[in-house]
Parts: sequence; structure tokens; C-alpha cells
Amino acid sequence: MRFTKMHGAGNDYVYVDLFRERVPDPAALARAISDRHTGVGSDGLILIGPSRRADVRMIMFNADGSEGEMCGNGVRCVGKYAYERGLARRREIDVETRAGIVHLSLRVRGGRVDEVTVDMGAPRPVPRAFYRRADGTRAVVPARVGGVEGWAVSMGNPHFVVPVDSVEEAPVERRGPRLERHPDFPSRVNVEFVQVLSRGRFRQRTWERGSGETRACGSGACAAAAALYWAGRTGRRVRADLPGGTLRLEVKEDGRILMTGPAVEVFRGEWPTPRAGRR
Repeated sequence: MRFTKMHGAGNDYVYVDLFRERVPDPAALARAISDRHTGVGSDGLILIGPSRRADVRMIMFNADGSEGEMCGNGVRCVGKYAYERGLARRREIDVETRAGIVHLSLRVRGGRVDEVTVDMGAPRPVPRAFYRRADGTRAVVPARVGGVEGWAVSMGNPHFVVPVDSVEEAPVERRGPRLERHPDFPSRVNVEFVQVLSRGRFRQRTWERGSGETRACGSGACAAAAALYWAGRTGRRVRADLPGGTLRLEVKEDGRILMTGPAVEVFRGEWPTPRAGRR
């Protein structure tokens, strides 16, 4: 089975092209291929397949084999792959995800995509399936969970944005897994620890649902931008500094969030498995 390793701001995934490959058990493959000691090593697995509603479809699995709704960094790399492999030869493409269809604008240099702007849409009203104390009407919900104060936000997937004085000293590894699996979050949750540096800049570390701490989380950065803007702590245009790189975010007047960041191919390879073969 042929695969491509890519990353967006250090948030790395293994990508498999379903136009050419067959993956009978993607959850098992995600667990095996994501292992950083015995596999390729990644934050998860992303499958790129055909769609009746968009140019291509993205199906993502976390490193523990659970399926996710959306990955902002991952979808940028899907755009890069689709353009460079000829699946979509336009610089404006749509990608179907479990969180809905997202629109991508590709920056192409020398025939290669090096940066992508994603229209992530506006934060959705937080459902009780994401945060059990939500009323289903607000997109940014002040919350106190496990003694930690923050905001519950839905970008089509669940986030808990926690303000901290210092991301370096934030208890990511201690509180991240507890908050991820807290009963108040029935679907588990991605936890963003954010430190505001100015009206136009914040730092972020993320404990990602099903993957642990990652070097970046695109949908989490969008959730943080929405929460911080709603709370009056940042402006509409803001830079998110993540351990793996930088994302540029803009909160539009209609609430939509545009996210711009890199899409990088690391290497290509073949994975020997009898459970997934070439068509």
C-alpha cells in the first residue's frame, strides 16, 4: 500500500489515496501506521477519496483509531495532494469532511502547493453531544470543567479552549487527558491551552483527542481565535504560534474563520500489510 507522509505546521499524518488503494480496516491501520516506534509515526491517518459533493473527500482517523470530524492542518495537505496528483487541478477546491464541506484556496509556486487558506466556516452552536451543559444555541460557551475554566467551542469537532499565563508551564500532559475524557464532554474533546501575547497574537499547545499532545491543531487554533475574539482579548486578525509553526487566522464579520498555513510533503513509501492492497 502506497502512502504519503505530510504535515501542516508539524501536525503530521499519513495519507492514503483511495482512488488507487484499498483500506479494509482504516482504524486498525491508523493505530499501526501512526506508532512512532513500530510504524511510520504520525498523529493519525487521513484517507483521500472520491466525493459526490466536492472535489475530494477527507476521512481522518486519530492515532488511537478513532474517527475524527475535521482536521484543519490535515485538510490543507489534502488540498496539496489533490492538486499535485491531478485529482483537482484548480486552485480553488472543495473538500468533503464529516464536519461539512470546506473551501480551500491554494498558493501554487512552480507547480507545487506550499500554503493553503481554508475557509473553516463559523463556529457551530455547541451541541450537548460535545458539551453536555450546552443549550445548543451558542457557538462559544463559557465552561468550568474539572475545576478548569475556559470556553467550549465547536468547529464541527469539539474543543475546550483554556486560557493560561504561560503555555510553557501549562499542565498539558497532566490535565489534557483528564479533560479529554471528562464526562462533561460525551464525545471527548480537544483541549487548547492558549496564552494571549497581544491583540494580534497568541501561543497555543494542544492535547488532541485520540492523539495526545500534537505540534499543532488547525481547528483548535480556529476555536481559540473565535473564543478569544468573543471574549474581547484579541482582534479579528491574529497569529497563532504553535510548537510546530505559525498559522494566520481571520475572524470575518459573518463569523467565518479563515486559516492560512503551510502544507508540506515529507516522504512517500510503501506499507506492507495484507489487510490493505492496491487496486
